[in-house]
Amino acid sequence: MQEHIFKQFDADLEAVRSQVLKMGGLVEEQIIHAIDALATGNTELADQVIANDHRVNALEVAIDEDCSHIIARRQPTAGDLRIVMMIVKTITDLERIGDEAAKIARMTKLIYSKDAVSAPRFLEIKHMGNLVLEMLRKSLDAFARLEVSSAGQIARQDIQVDEEFRLVLRHLITFMMEDPRTISVAIDILFAAKAIERMGDHAKNMSEYVVYMVKGKDVRHTTPEEIEREVLG
Repeated sequence: MQEHIFKQFDADLEAVRSQVLKMGGLVEEQIIHAIDALATGNTELADQVIANDHRVNALEVAIDEDCSHIIARRQPTAGDLRIVMMIVKTITDLERIGDEAAKIARMTKLIYSKDAVSAPRFLEIKHMGNLVLEMLRKSLDAFARLEVSSAGQIARQDIQVDEEFRLVLRHLITFMMEDPRTISVAIDILFAAKAIERMGDHAKNMSEYVVYMVKGKDVRHTTPEEIEREVLG
């Protein structure tokens, strides 16, 4: 009887984990399309990102309900309960990354509806976006494998994304000072860059949840070096 309960819990958990990875794939697609729309001025693609945001939200709600049912039916304890709790946190961060992608799409529409689209910051922003995309992929891969070795590297990449954001900010300020007519569009670009920086924070959070799932160690608000010590310990 007990073995049957364990098998049912494992099957339920595997189904939920599969849904999380599906949600992750959709969010990844949202980021790619949002950055592409911003870099190329493809407002139709931006519209598509905004329209697809509800799909990300719907998956979060469905997975959240599944996790509630697992807790109610299976009454997991200790490590099993820890995994379910971290899945709920993971989908919250994924949903927020989706929100940031939709925000970039909305900023894209604003930027390209204005006369002057001459602020030369899109290449840097695209580089930031690629970094965040790599962080998300590593976090999802760590979640899929319950493997913690990449957590320190993801934390380092988050620091790099923050530095890239500060660089974009400095350049945009210079740009606005040189030509006040660019202020409006530069502020919109800044909002888009900030959205990418926030995505990096959420991707890092996700990798930290995997460490907690596997090791039972809370590595939030620690340095990459401290994370690596916990992972190796």
